[in-house]
Amino acid sequence: MATIASLIETAKLNDVEPLSYLTDALIKIMKGHPNSQLDDLLAWAYAASTMPATVRRPLATGDAR
Repeated sequence: MATIASLIETAKLNDVEPLSYLTDALIKIMKGHPNSQLDDLLAWAYAASTMPATVRRPLATGDAR
């Protein structure tokens, strides 16, 4: 449970929408994303890359940075 919470909070800190991010990452893993490139699926790598629009997280009023 703590691992999932950590992934969610890390996604938020990197302006990535958590549910869409986790869904996209898991789909890529299921489709055979290479184990040697799992770092590409971390939230900060998503934030630095061209990620699908559904994964970008717009800041809501009151969001902490």
